[in-house]
Amino acid sequence: MESALSLSTSRMLARSPFQLHGRSRFGLLNIYPQFRRNINYYLPRFPFKSHAPHNLQVSASISARPSSELRKKPNNSEPDDKLTAIRELFVRPDINIDAYIIPSQDAHQSEFIAECYTRRAYISGFTGSAGTAVVTKDKAALWTDGRYFLQAEQQLHSGWILMRAGNLGVPTTSEWLNGILAPGSRVGIDPFLFSSDSADELKEAISQKNHELVCVYDVNLVDEIWKESRPKPPNRLVRVHDLKYAGVDVSSKLSSLRSELSNADSSAIVISMLDEIAWLLNLRGSDIPHSPVMYAYIIVEIDGAKLFINDAKINPDVMDYLKNAGIEVRPYESILSEVESLAAKGARLWLDTSSVSVAIVNAFKSACDKYSSTSGNANKNTRAVANGPVTKSRGPAAVYKSSPISFAKAIKNEAELEGMRNSHLRDAAAMAQFWAWLEEEIGSGAILTEVDVADKLLEFRSRQDGFLDTSFDTISGSGANGAIIHYKPEPNKCSIIDPEKLFLLDSGAQYIDGTTDITRTVHFGQPSSWEKECFTRVLQGHIALDQAIFPDNYPGFVLDSFARSSLWKIGLDYRHGTGHGVGAALNVHEGPQSISFRFGNMTPLLRGMVVSNEPGYYEDHAFGIRIENLLCVKEAHTPNCFGGVDYLGFEKLTFVPIQTKLCDLSLLSTTEIDWLNDYHKQVWEKVSPLVEGSAYQWLKDNTRPVVKP
Repeated sequence: MESALSLSTSRMLARSPFQLHGRSRFGLLNIYPQFRRNINYYLPRFPFKSHAPHNLQVSASISARPSSELRKKPNNSEPDDKLTAIRELFVRPDINIDAYIIPSQDAHQSEFIAECYTRRAYISGFTGSAGTAVVTKDKAALWTDGRYFLQAEQQLHSGWILMRAGNLGVPTTSEWLNGILAPGSRVGIDPFLFSSDSADELKEAISQKNHELVCVYDVNLVDEIWKESRPKPPNRLVRVHDLKYAGVDVSSKLSSLRSELSNADSSAIVISMLDEIAWLLNLRGSDIPHSPVMYAYIIVEIDGAKLFINDAKINPDVMDYLKNAGIEVRPYESILSEVESLAAKGARLWLDTSSVSVAIVNAFKSACDKYSSTSGNANKNTRAVANGPVTKSRGPAAVYKSSPISFAKAIKNEAELEGMRNSHLRDAAAMAQFWAWLEEEIGSGAILTEVDVADKLLEFRSRQDGFLDTSFDTISGSGANGAIIHYKPEPNKCSIIDPEKLFLLDSGAQYIDGTTDITRTVHFGQPSSWEKECFTRVLQGHIALDQAIFPDNYPGFVLDSFARSSLWKIGLDYRHGTGHGVGAALNVHEGPQSISFRFGNMTPLLRGMVVSNEPGYYEDHAFGIRIENLLCVKEAHTPNCFGGVDYLGFEKLTFVPIQTKLCDLSLLSTTEIDWLNDYHKQVWEKVSPLVEGSAYQWLKDNTRPVVKP
């Protein structure tokens, strides 16, 4: 039986991009109002809310050891100068704060950001993608999650306290501030860098000690001390994403979005997430390393649309393209004034408060209040409605609902899926060439650093048709560095590849038609029995998730334990989620779907969504293991259909051999060995026609079937 969301290729392309069998892809958000989107699906970006058990009393006096106590070598004193400088700004009359919070994000809640916005990294020295820094008049602390504990220990400059978010007894930022600040203190933030929801949550949490949340609009304190050395904002040209890869034209997408606005009795929407803007307009940029997006906002109204962007990024061809789609170009910095003018026009503005900045939300609120005041009908004509339509409203109103584009973008159409399949095969060919080269080099005794290896992989990928960029910084970790989950090798600081240790390589690419993300762990010598057991149990988890069959509309967290169960049997685990969403020629991490042990994300897995499958195991200061493929959610044909519910499974997108030398075949079941052999058979059939010479022979050698002893 075909479910409500099952579509053939022709029907997918023929229909409106947001309609699936009469059911709105946008409208699905109404079923799951508890969904809170965050581009990083491993941990909430702002650890304001405690997730400790209800019976656990978290004392503000509990704190982590300073990272300086954990490092073998002390860092220099440069950060002390930065902390001193930023604290001097606290007492300025126009600022007057007692603490300042510095998040990782830019004004669009991006995970990867342009260098000019890496404020948290500049002030703290920690370069991981997730983390929150807090500076008070006499203390400085940084929160990050389990992927970055080791990296933060190594990178944090002196004077900083490392807070290992998620560990028992570690206070959240608000708990810490409530414990160390005198009652009635003022906590400052840059309102452009916090979503409205995050700001509201923080404001409520610190109000328990009568602290005031202060939005510092006129200056970002880190920028003020960064001064002339701060990199310039990116200014690269925008390009049109070809319709043969996008699958649906911009006019159809805008038409469907306007239908959603009408259904919600809304007259306009502000979109600030960069990948949503790129997807909606079929545009791509290169403002952010690894992510083909451009810094912009868009306001879509019933009768028009305005793109807020630096027009130096728009060449004549793209300008004509936008004009033909009925889109005006406005200066990037004019977004707040346009939001205020919408209130003056009586607009009913759709705002996703989980992603839109508190600066934008506050600007609209203030303009609504001004409208009410001047009209003499205060509190009568304006009101906000959460997750529902505005009715019988004569004045401006805010409609608080999740972004309607998030689901539409996550559910790939057939053209997008075909691009993902094709790009993954070209990527697999590059990986086969790379691994053949690396094994030959290591076997001949060559001395290679982790950076050398990452650079060579980039060289092989760059030869493939349609290659644009890496999809993230390559994680090339030998031995103990593999245990640093998001390790980034640096020239003159990285390790030499050790043939007698495990080597973990997590990498990906941006192609014109798709985005890839793959991890393989190998050993160039003879692995120990313990390394083989750990690797095999990670592989068993990978296989279990790959083979999972689950009911339609089930959230991803239901599947997370499939990937951990074999590790759990011997008391092992890993500190990150098992899977994240992946964009089609877009961000390598996208929402709203995920597969994670954090069960707050109730987003269902639906046909056409792409997710990663990446269980792992890490022994600090010893080794790391991770096996990652990308999967596409597809319909599963089951002999039964209990309760009339359809079932789903996964289609593999990644086709690169898994090193069988690292497998303890005695631990694998016959079914698991069959899976491994069948996977390698598919790898050989799909990839061997794309390679030749040593890569062809390497592929043949590494896809031979194995037999259970």
